[in-house]
Amino acid sequence: MNKKSITYGEALFEAMDYLLLKYPDFFIIGQGLWSPWYVGDTMTGLEKKYGKKRIIDTPVSENGTTGAAMGAALAGLRPLVVHPRMDFMILASDAIVNQAAKWQSMLGGEKKIPLTIRAIINRGGEQGAQHSQALHSWYAHIPGLRVVMPYDPLDARDLLIASVLNNDPVIFIDDRWCYHNSVPYEKINILNLKKIGPKHINLGNDLTLVGAGFSTSLCKDVCGILKKQNLNADVFDLRVINPLDISPIVDSVKNTQKLFVIDSGWQSCGLGGEIIASVIEKANVQSLVCNRFSTENAPAPSSKVLEKSFYQNPEIISRNIMQYFS
Repeated sequence: MNKKSITYGEALFEAMDYLLLKYPDFFIIGQGLWSPWYVGDTMTGLEKKYGKKRIIDTPVSENGTTGAAMGAALAGLRPLVVHPRMDFMILASDAIVNQAAKWQSMLGGEKKIPLTIRAIINRGGEQGAQHSQALHSWYAHIPGLRVVMPYDPLDARDLLIASVLNNDPVIFIDDRWCYHNSVPYEKINILNLKKIGPKHINLGNDLTLVGAGFSTSLCKDVCGILKKQNLNADVFDLRVINPLDISPIVDSVKNTQKLFVIDSGWQSCGLGGEIIASVIEKANVQSLVCNRFSTENAPAPSSKVLEKSFYQNPEIISRNIMQYFS
């Protein structure tokens, strides 16, 4: 029976199922991989289909798990490490930042490290400050790491496969708030990760909107609200945030002269500021209008009421943007 649609969560499952079937050197390691409570519906039953030697559920030891996977990558395997909460991936920072990101450079490119780290952003639901952090800007800052942050289910599937088949260390960031996104089904498309740049997802001449991951969903919501006010946005989904290709965004801004970036991380030293600074350096637009919409520079609250104010709201973002057109 042919699928008519696919959700983000289903797409991730299909990617891992495909890789396990086609590549015997591929395995998955991490916490809670046999439990849907940890990783949603993205891995249900894979340990039964492929065995627990290829789906390795580990004790709570983020640094040890990541270090073991890095060693396997150095030995020629293609591991995928799963961190169900990006917050606690911080405990693996030495293995990621000081080791995986550096070895290819230190060895003159002679040794490949086909290590993929799946970092899950898990916010909302009154989980509080230690379980709600989007830390993508941290890892995008590190040379030697490719950082992938999809929003579209088909991109999530195809870019996860591309990340694993790539010979560089990759941080693949997925956001649970994207898991129920659904699109018409298409067959797997094998991509070259090194050739992936921003996707142009809506054509407009009045302003340029940029997002990555869940913030791309916000961009689409804002685009719809602005359209009712006869404002047409040129919308881009970054998909890869390191290395960051802003050339199509620069071309768009030269036309619209207005740039707005939505980022699910904090504003201070964040992705939004990096995009705006890079565009200013390259676009040479004399009267550029720009703004960034990020999470408040504060730890996430545990109160449901406060969460409504803390997390971004497309209506509020749209009202702020419309001020520039009044």
